[in-house]
Amino acid sequence: MTNHPRTTAIALATALLLAGCSFIPTYERPAAPVPANYATTDAAAPGAATAAPWQDYFAEPRLRQLIEVALANNRDLRVAVLNIEQARATFQVRRADQYPGVGLAANASRAPAAGSGDLTNSFSVGLAVSAWEIDFFGRIASLKEQALAQYLATEEGRNAAQVSLVAAVANGWLNLLADEELLDLSRQTLASREESIRLTKMRLDAGVASELDFRQAESLTQAARATLAQQQRQRALDENALALLLGQALPDDIRASLTGSRLAAAPAMAQLPAGLPSELLTRRPDIRQAEQQLIAANANIGAARAAFFPRISLTAQAGTASGELSGLFKSGSWGFTIAPSLLLPIFDAGRNQANLESAQAGRSIAVAQYEKAIQTAFREVSDALAGQATLGEQAQAQQLQAQAEAARLQLSDLRYRNGVSSYLDLLDAQRSLFTAQQAVVQVKLAQLQNQVALYKALGGGAPETTAGNPS
Repeated sequence: MTNHPRTTAIALATALLLAGCSFIPTYERPAAPVPANYATTDAAAPGAATAAPWQDYFAEPRLRQLIEVALANNRDLRVAVLNIEQARATFQVRRADQYPGVGLAANASRAPAAGSGDLTNSFSVGLAVSAWEIDFFGRIASLKEQALAQYLATEEGRNAAQVSLVAAVANGWLNLLADEELLDLSRQTLASREESIRLTKMRLDAGVASELDFRQAESLTQAARATLAQQQRQRALDENALALLLGQALPDDIRASLTGSRLAAAPAMAQLPAGLPSELLTRRPDIRQAEQQLIAANANIGAARAAFFPRISLTAQAGTASGELSGLFKSGSWGFTIAPSLLLPIFDAGRNQANLESAQAGRSIAVAQYEKAIQTAFREVSDALAGQATLGEQAQAQQLQAQAEAARLQLSDLRYRNGVSSYLDLLDAQRSLFTAQQAVVQVKLAQLQNQVALYKALGGGAPETTAGNPS
């Protein structure tokens, strides 16, 4: 059995159309430009990095409520979600370019006939395909792959924004707890110093203390009052910053529950094994986002290369035509036309070459950005592990120092009342104790926020896979 030549030609053209070809360079993931292990061994050694959804990592019920509010109302996260919708629509536009667009065409004309010069009418109605590019060389397919990678990059961008938002809300909440504790400490210190200045005034009136002692006590009291005002201002600023993350004001029940809060009472966060730096490539959404952008830049090179080859377009129309409007749709008026066209670039003043060079430079930029994302992630994890290894010891030492300063204050007060030491020694002990107590709160805050930083640096609870086909 032999094939008809026309059938063979049609089959060959269909095979070429379906198979096509691609000039996209073979993608190879760049090597991670970081060491194979973290510098700190104690925290990094056990286990592989595992996903920890924020609901499991943050045990504080009030903090969980705030995170849920932020995920629902935060405007930055909302913009990230809308960026996904925009990228999905762009991908669908590129995908639609691979298929012919069919429309209803109607034409009417009146022109002089050739030779006689008599005016003649022409009417036609039918379905038309206008300038459909047959993608033999993969230019449109390359643009579609680029749009798909950009869509996946925006999805990873949303995941990264969510992890950052969760960490920011947790840090904001810890800041408020620390503010409340520092405010209570400042109020207690101010009350103690006001009592001290009252007693010093009584001793001055009785001729037991000097005016110098009174002025020193007064100065220390005003310093405590100034510190209290500063911390009240910082408390308001931290609440405003948290409200911006939430997208609304702090709920009244949570604001009321903050009174008397202590960092030490905050529930412990789950332990996270750091694993190996190579695991960051799949755990960190910002790294996955950078890789998708690299894939998009790689696909753009394919489109730029295909521009050097001919573009084959097809225009077709099928319908009815007649010299009289009443003759449309009658027998013998039906027909069709097919008009393929080919455009081969010969001279374009270097435009196609410049586009190719721009695409190649764009891929080099994307490679550098991808490598920078990996290096940044490695540093953030390393910093968090370093803090984890040392902040615990610092917090313990700070607590012991505060206890020593409290004992020193008692001894200084006893020595002053017995006339063994000067009032200046007592004031110095009061200042040192207040400073040490503040440092205890600040180091505890740093320790808790370092745990949040480790959660964020390891990719948080973001999923390891991106969205599916955006069709």
